[in-house]
Amino acid sequence: MTTLNRLVRIGLHVYGIWPYVPSTVIFRLYWIMMLSMAQVFQYRYVVVNIHMDDFSQYMDGVSSAMASSLLYIKLVILWSHQRIFFDLLQMMSADWQDYILNRYNSRVMADTANLARRASRWIVGMQVASVSLYSVGVLASNTNNPERSEPYARELILKMELPFNISTNSIYTAVQSVQFYHLFLVGGGISIINSLLVILILHVCGQIDILREWLTKAFSKDTIGATDEITIRSMIIKHQKIIAFAENIENMYTYIALMMLLSDTIIICCLGFIIVTSLDAPAVIVKSLLFYITMNLEAFIYCFFGEYLSAKSKMIGNAAYDSLWYDFPAKESRIVLFLIIRSQKRLTITSGKMMDLSLYRFTSVRFIL
Repeated sequence: MTTLNRLVRIGLHVYGIWPYVPSTVIFRLYWIMMLSMAQVFQYRYVVVNIHMDDFSQYMDGVSSAMASSLLYIKLVILWSHQRIFFDLLQMMSADWQDYILNRYNSRVMADTANLARRASRWIVGMQVASVSLYSVGVLASNTNNPERSEPYARELILKMELPFNISTNSIYTAVQSVQFYHLFLVGGGISIINSLLVILILHVCGQIDILREWLTKAFSKDTIGATDEITIRSMIIKHQKIIAFAENIENMYTYIALMMLLSDTIIICCLGFIIVTSLDAPAVIVKSLLFYITMNLEAFIYCFFGEYLSAKSKMIGNAAYDSLWYDFPAKESRIVLFLIIRSQKRLTITSGKMMDLSLYRFTSVRFIL
């Protein structure tokens, strides 16, 4: 068992995020070349068609270009923090090695791993469905529009200003196939990075549940007088590891969260405009609606799990306070008091180290939109 499931592990290798393996450099070079080339053509379309009559088509091009830019930024940030990610992997491996023989701890970690597996599947599945419906919507709009019978007049899956003319059906089919492949990989990369955040937070929250159980069992009426210094020390060490793990997540994802909130806000506004102005076009609704939902879901995932981590961290102090620490010798009780005081500082994920990610933050931004 491991908290990182096979799907996410393979994705981390493919997108060059897995640290210190020979294939990482190759995958990173591939993504730099492919994303850079696609971004040039996408933003060239944005610049060239800034005065186009069909503003909804223009907003569609802006939103798809920014979605690819967001993935590019996420990858660069994670690549530059590979040492932190390596430390997180080492800590996760150590947690599984330490608790595999303990019945309760192994059960908590197994439940956490199963929950992480289901969550990552849902995130990846939503992204794949969004990419598929987006592509189907483009193809449907081309089929239903008689003005797009010629290859050069048809809409592409990704709005690009290409350096050549699409003059034949074979060229159009080849371009559409390459764009679908590119869009599928972009959606997969976004979902893998989001799944990684969910898995890391679920893992540290599982460790918090284990520490709470330790506090409940160590300071109970059945064990008064039997708790020794090693047990107290092990709980303090466990608490310090939880804090270090959460701080590493914060350092790795804080600027990703900042760029995500900024770009997703713009993308959601663009998609909302497209949906509102295209209520009489079913193909456009099919193309944009799930994309709109997926972008909102991404922001919700970051804010929800930031709130979840903060709520879990406060439970450590509550569990210590609710235990019978006051019936123990002064040496042990003083240590628990320090643990309670430290737990008052919540563990959280911030957006650019400026504001906490929480459900209040999510609802306030969506209310403004």
